Amino acid sequence: MSDQSLRGGAGAAGTGDSAVPEGEAGRIAAFRERHGLPGLVDVHTHFMPERVLRKVWAYFDSAGPLTGSPWPITYREEEERRLALLREFGVRAFTSMLYPHKAGMAEWLNGWAADFAARTPDCLHTATFFPEPGVEAYVRRAVADGARVFKAHVQVGAYDPADPLLDPVWGLLAEAGVPVVTHCGSGPAPGKHTGPEPMARVLARHPRLPLVVAHLGMPEYTEFLDLAEQYPRVLLDTTMAFTDFSERSAPFPAHELPRLADLGDRVLLGSDFPNIPYPYAHQVEAIERLGLGSAWVRAVCHDNAAELFRLP
Repeated sequence: MSDQSLRGGAGAAGTGDSAVPEGEAGRIAAFRERHGLPGLVDVHTHFMPERVLRKVWAYFDSAGPLTGSPWPITYREEEERRLALLREFGVRAFTSMLYPHKAGMAEWLNGWAADFAARTPDCLHTATFFPEPGVEAYVRRAVADGARVFKAHVQVGAYDPADPLLDPVWGLLAEAGVPVVTHCGSGPAPGKHTGPEPMARVLARHPRLPLVVAHLGMPEYTEFLDLAEQYPRVLLDTTMAFTDFSERSAPFPAHELPRLADLGDRVLLGSDFPNIPYPYAHQVEAIERLGLGSAWVRAVCHDNAAELFRLP
């Protein structure tokens, strides 16, 4: 059965109906069994205030002209159902990636995320920031309050990550060793400050920053692999990479697979759940079909993130 038939097509999601694939938990359980996985750790899942999430979904509903392809939301479910699905899939730890698109939002989002993490033990306490006066103070408070991972979205926020207002933030997070999952690549459409060069300037100033490059830096895969090789604390997440959806518009270059294999201890599973236009199972199976072996799959889908976040 194709992924298109499993998800029920763009129309279902576009009208607000769920298109959760039947039998998917069993499909993922079989994947885990094939590779001896005790569970999955997903560093790129989205939970945010409902009214914010609805706006994100509305954006994806209209994203066809931007991406050149419809973008149905497969897991358009209420929060508790989304949490239940991740647990059914065997995801033992995940994030609440959230991000501001303007000044004045980040601190409020961080308050929501702290509460969400407090009532959701398997969620890694997530926080965010924006280049604005006071950013260093509220990032410092979030770290003190137990934030374990941050999200930075250079594309949506339309800011230069090397903005002087953020320099103390990157330094603080580098010193604290708190990872920052950063959408800095130019997919699905380039922004004013996307691409490898702005982040290269940040890393030149903060070489110990634990930067997680979202989407493997899609479509600038090669350049972000270069940064990972240059800076030992740069990691990459797999979000949407290798899937049929992304391969149509931004294929991962086959000649870079050996480099990806060599960086296997610094690649992390990410999915973009719930905002993906295909089943969750397809993401993990797309990683599997690279043919890099079970040890590599185990590291990517569980062990690397379990070590990074010191999971028991």
